[in-house]
Amino acid sequence: MQIAVLLYDRFTALDAVGPYEVLSRLPGAELSFVAAEARPYTTDTDRLTLVAERTLDDVPRPDVLLVPGGPGEDAMHDERVLQWIRTAHETTTWTTSVCTGSLILARAGILDGVRATGHWLAMKRLGELGAVPVHERIVEDGKVITAAGVSAGIDMALHLASRIAGDDVAQFVQLFIEYDPQPPFDAGSPEKAPAELVARAKAMSRFYAPVAG
Repeated sequence: MQIAVLLYDRFTALDAVGPYEVLSRLPGAELSFVAAEARPYTTDTDRLTLVAERTLDDVPRPDVLLVPGGPGEDAMHDERVLQWIRTAHETTTWTTSVCTGSLILARAGILDGVRATGHWLAMKRLGELGAVPVHERIVEDGKVITAAGVSAGIDMALHLASRIAGDDVAQFVQLFIEYDPQPPFDAGSPEKAPAELVARAKAMSRFYAPVAG
């Protein structure tokens, strides 16, 4: 089973690495970081890089495609990347995204009329790109599975693991990586966070801006 995780400059690290920790442990999994060019790609913090060891041409027909999110705009406007996503999606078993990775899928035309989610700050933009926005942590519509913001990628990967290999395998992976969230605060969604924090996040985020082009 070939799993391709797309990289591009200024992607969000956990969007890619969280699902990697889960999916790379599935029996028979062959997981690759792929990109337009085989080289290091810097995350949105500018302090961490991951290396894409394979190009898009090297992995034309992955069984599973995963698109992480992040503020990097290159992938949104790189026709090489968008065409690869379109072509790969024709034969994937599962096409997935984390956070604003759903915007990239939408830009490629994969989410036209498809129920999908993403980071809460990007939901309006997701709708403008043709998707049907759903405010849920994981949304499965056909063979497309999208996850909400950043940390939701781990949940999505466990959901996907259960669909690929069964609940027992998914639960074993969850146990092995000791994924047992017990956060010290209950502020992980705009419905739960203090209003002033929600306002600050909105003010900081360009995802609230209308889609250009």
